[in-house]
Amino acid sequence: MTDKERQKFLQQLLDKNKAGELKPADRFNIPPQDIPEQDPIARRANVNEVALGYTETHARLEALRCLQCKKAPCIKGCPVQIEIRDFIAAIVDGDYGKALNIIKENSLLPAVCGRVCPQEVQCQQTCTVGIKFKDPTKAVSIGRLERFVADLGEDNDSIPAVAPATGMKVAVIGSGPGGIVAAADTRRAGHDVTIFEAFHKTGGVMVYGIPEFRLPKAIVQEEIDVLKKMGVKIVTNFIVGRTRTIEQLMKEDGFDAVYIGVGAGLPRFMGIEGESLVGVYSANEYLTRVNLMKAYDFGKGADTPIAISKRVAVVGGGNVAMDSARTAVRLGAEKVYLVYRRTEKEMPARIEEVHHAKEEGIEFHILQSPKRIIGDENSHVTAIECLKYKLGEPDESGRRRPIPIEGSEFTIELDTVIIAIGNAANPLIRQTTPGLEFNKWGNIVVDENCKTSLEGVYAGGDIVLGAATVILAMGQGRIAAAAINQYLAGDKKTRPLFSPG
Repeated sequence: MTDKERQKFLQQLLDKNKAGELKPADRFNIPPQDIPEQDPIARRANVNEVALGYTETHARLEALRCLQCKKAPCIKGCPVQIEIRDFIAAIVDGDYGKALNIIKENSLLPAVCGRVCPQEVQCQQTCTVGIKFKDPTKAVSIGRLERFVADLGEDNDSIPAVAPATGMKVAVIGSGPGGIVAAADTRRAGHDVTIFEAFHKTGGVMVYGIPEFRLPKAIVQEEIDVLKKMGVKIVTNFIVGRTRTIEQLMKEDGFDAVYIGVGAGLPRFMGIEGESLVGVYSANEYLTRVNLMKAYDFGKGADTPIAISKRVAVVGGGNVAMDSARTAVRLGAEKVYLVYRRTEKEMPARIEEVHHAKEEGIEFHILQSPKRIIGDENSHVTAIECLKYKLGEPDESGRRRPIPIEGSEFTIELDTVIIAIGNAANPLIRQTTPGLEFNKWGNIVVDENCKTSLEGVYAGGDIVLGAATVILAMGQGRIAAAAINQYLAGDKKTRPLFSPG
C-alpha cells in the first residue's frame, strides 16, 4: 500500500468511525501497521535508532484496530496500569496531547517504555485483538502507539506540580527507571529528594545497558532534566555502601526515608575453563564500555577503549545477548555468533530483537553451549569448544531443560567471547546494611508496599525482583513512593530510625 492509498484508507475508516458504523469485523480487517525501520545493511555501520517510529497515518490506522473493549483487559497486563483504551481513542481523534497526558498519569517514561518494554508479554498479551488472532504480535501495537505520542512531545515543557515543602528528606539510591519514578513521586509530595548514582551519568541500565540503536540517550536525559526542574538533587560518583552507608544517610545526614533501586549489576559467569582469558567480557562490561564510556572511539580519547574484534561469540538468549551481538556488529566484527543452549522458541529475548539480529547477519547457534574457552600462549582467546544439546522435560522456568549430547564437542575460532547469561544482586548493600533482610539469591525482601525490614527503607526493581523490565521497575518505584509519602505523612517522627520494621 502506497502512502497515498494508506491515507485514503484511513480517511474512509475515520469517516465510518465518526458515523458509528465501524464494526469489530471492520477493525479486524485493518492490517497491523509495520513500523518503518533503517535498512538492515545500512544500520550495521551506525548506532542510530533502528525503528524510525510511526507516521501519523500509521498511528491512526493502528489505533483504529483497537476494539475499545469495555473491560479493557490490556490494562491488566500493564504493570503501571496505563489507561490504554483511552489514550488510543485520543489518537484516533487526532488529539495527541491528550493521549500523552493520559499516559503520563501513570507512566513518567513513555518514550522509553514505548521502545524497550516487552509489550508482547504484558499489555499486548491480553489484548482482545491478539487473542482473536491467537498471536500477541498481531495485537494492537500499544508500545508503538505509546512511542508515537511520546515522540511528538506536545507537553514537553510541562513540569509536574510540586506540593509545598514538608521538611522531610528522601534519598533515592540509583537513577534507573524505578529510581526516577520514586524520585518524581516523592518530590511531587513536597519532600526534599536527592538521587545518589554510582556512575558519572544518570539513567541506570537505560544509559549503560541499552544501546543507542534501541534507546537514544537523549530521551533518557530529557526525563532526568524534568527531575532537575522539579527540584530533585542528583549526586553522581556516589557509591552507597562505600561513599556513605544507608545508616549514615539516615542517622547522620538526616534522610527520613530511603528508596533502594540499585538494580542487579553483578554479572553471572559459566564457571568454565578459560573465562579469565583476555578477550572474555561479561555483557555488563562490554555494553557499559560502549554505551557509557564511548569505547567505540578507539584511539580518539576514550578513557576505557575496547579491543577491536573480528570474530565474536555471544553466549545467551535474552535481550542483553541480542544487544551485545548487535553492538559487536556495529563495532566492525566480521562474524558474530549467538550461542544458546535451547532453541529459538525458548529464547527470553523479544521477538523483535531476535528478528533484528538475524536481519543484521548474526548467526544463531542454537542447542549449543561453550564447554571451555581456548587461549594462546599470551592468554588471548582463540576459540571456544562447544557441546551440542537436546531438549528434555520443562524445568522450573517452564522451558524445556537442555541435556548435553555426549561426544558432540566442536570448536569455533574467534577472538572475543561475551557472556550474557544474566546478573545477580551486587552484595555491597548487603555487606554494609545490618538488619536489611535478603533472600537466598541476594535480593532484598520487601512487603506488598515495597517496604524492607528496616524502618523508613524501601526497595524495588531488579534488586528485589531479580532480572526485570523497565516498566516493572517503574511499577515498584511508584508503589514504594506512595508508601514513603504515606509513611512521612504519618507518625514517622515517633518511630526509631534505622531499626527493624
